[in-house]
Amino acid sequence: MELTPLRVFMTVANERSFSRAAEKLGRTQPAVSLALQRLETELGEKLFDRSARDVVLTDAGRTVLEFARRFQNLEEELGNAIAELRDHSAGCLAIGANESTGLYLLKHIERYRQLYPRVKVQVRRGFSSRIPGEIVDGNLELGVISYQPRDERLLSTVIYTDALVFVVSPKHRLAGRRDVPITELADEVFIAHNVLSPYREIVVRSFHERGVRLNMEVEMPTVETIRWMVERNLGVAFLPRMCVEQEIAEGGLVSVRVPEIDVERKIYLVQPSRRAVSYAAEAFLRLVLE
Repeated sequence: MELTPLRVFMTVANERSFSRAAEKLGRTQPAVSLALQRLETELGEKLFDRSARDVVLTDAGRTVLEFARRFQNLEEELGNAIAELRDHSAGCLAIGANESTGLYLLKHIERYRQLYPRVKVQVRRGFSSRIPGEIVDGNLELGVISYQPRDERLLSTVIYTDALVFVVSPKHRLAGRRDVPITELADEVFIAHNVLSPYREIVVRSFHERGVRLNMEVEMPTVETIRWMVERNLGVAFLPRMCVEQEIAEGGLVSVRVPEIDVERKIYLVQPSRRAVSYAAEAFLRLVLE
């Protein structure tokens, strides 16, 4: 059912006159009468008692008027909701990330929340390999991953160049060194991430190729716990720079260069290419790409 005939019906019922309703709607009286006849035909009920001198609603007419007013209220609520989305005073933003890229997003989310405090933000943790598919299926609006998906349905933009960094506590014996060769790390206790990743494979292979012992006696499930242990001088670690950038800047961790392990990777912000994103996602894209 179209809303236009209902608006005509409501106007006639409120004005109690076909002629006054036509004038208010900017239509001719025959056009108003025709719209009401079509509505009555569609509903299979007479809405006005045309034998009466004044405009009088039938029982069916009173029922339709009640629902028509509900439709009008819903239409107004819809307009208000869309307006709130446009000015970012409402809405929801769903972003896919793994643990590392989720940590990288924190600084951007902090700024976003300062600018748009009424927008709900959901960072959904998942495997990087699955995030592009979730975006294509519409379950996520945006994703942050460490590879460029080869899918024409997605648009990806480089937002950060990450690197693998060797970090130690400020109290560690190597904290004062600018760089250290891999051969000097054989006696160190490494706090390893027990999740398989390209970074972990690079470290293991680099030590193996040079015949250097890699002591991974401690393995932890998250980057956060590894960072905590290194800060307390319980071991050393190779971690993505984007996960420890703030701690290095604040002096909680010290980065020491290992020349044999010099690895960089691009971090991509991924969005759908064939459909528009929400106002909330559009604002987040602008903020990150600044």
